[in-house]
Amino acid sequence: MTMNKNLLSGSTTMLILKLLDDKDMYGYQMIDELSRRSDDTFSLKAGTLYPLLHNLEEQEMIESYEEYAEGNRIRKYYKITKKGKKLLLEQRNEWNLYAEKINKVLEGGVEFVTI
Repeated sequence: MTMNKNLLSGSTTMLILKLLDDKDMYGYQMIDELSRRSDDTFSLKAGTLYPLLHNLEEQEMIESYEEYAEGNRIRKYYKITKKGKKLLLEQRNEWNLYAEKINKVLEGGVEFVTI
């Protein structure tokens, strides 16, 4: 079954913040990890990810730092800030409420119970 990619667009920030809540990562690592965790359902392009990271950094949701990688290359890593953790929690709560109401409609108005 093919997934409508428009469903991802409103959730991208939350998903990136969640990845960084688990551990600091560099850009392509985030792309790979998001794809892996979603069974290849979500696949971001670098041209989508890096502007998002730049905006999150400007909003102080994430910070970046550089570290040497293999081959004496410098790699830019990103980490979530306290402000970013707060936004992640807010977005998760909003997502859970949204999913609950969608499921309620799909179930004919009956409250959907998750275990």
